[in-house]
Amino acid sequence: MGKSWRFFLMLEGLLAIYLLWQLMNNLPLLMGMLAGFFLLFVAQKRKGFGGKGHLFFIISWFLIVFSLLSLPAIWFMLILAVLFISLKGLEWAGLSTNQPFSYLKKKLWMITTKQPEDHSGKLNKEPLFGNRRIGTNVYEWDNINLLIGGGDTIIDLGNTLLPKQENYIVLRKGVGRTRILVPAGIGVYLDCNLLAGSVSIADEKIEIFNQRFSVYSNDFASSSRQIKIIVSCLVGEIEVIYI
Repeated sequence: MGKSWRFFLMLEGLLAIYLLWQLMNNLPLLMGMLAGFFLLFVAQKRKGFGGKGHLFFIISWFLIVFSLLSLPAIWFMLILAVLFISLKGLEWAGLSTNQPFSYLKKKLWMITTKQPEDHSGKLNKEPLFGNRRIGTNVYEWDNINLLIGGGDTIIDLGNTLLPKQENYIVLRKGVGRTRILVPAGIGVYLDCNLLAGSVSIADEKIEIFNQRFSVYSNDFASSSRQIKIIVSCLVGEIEVIYI
């Protein structure tokens, strides 16, 4: 079983415990749930009695489903399941961003540049779900601020030139993997808030559970170009890869 499945099942298990806690602290819904199971038991006993057995069966399931849907935890479980299955569907369809980085191999590259653009009146719209790549081609740097419900995200700083100042990447995310490629010589500050997942930076991997994690690279203070990466994520993997 992969890491993503383990994270998913662990989070669903925690939400199930939270659901039971909510149910035990809500007497009307608890009584409705118990009444539903009792009527379901009666309906099973009355299978051969015609209409009354069917009526008890319908009422029992109505009480059970109504009691469950009245608890916030069940909605969190359903939303998480839909997000996770949707992302896995993209991977199974071959749309994952897990392909190896060809430019990590030793190659000869010609340096290209791009003229600054006029951004006056420019309007951008970005999807909330799906895989996203920034920096596939040469691009003009601008601070990045993203809100993503789910999907894999790659941000490549190797195809842009950071100004000699503090630069920012701010990412708020639901579920998914995030990889940020940073050229050597750039000082990095990483600040992560994770419900469940892992953080990898400088060949070191840290498992995170309901924690905030922050770290400065060793050359941050002495670097003329700096990047501050701030990530808030429910479930996922965050990687800072030096290139």
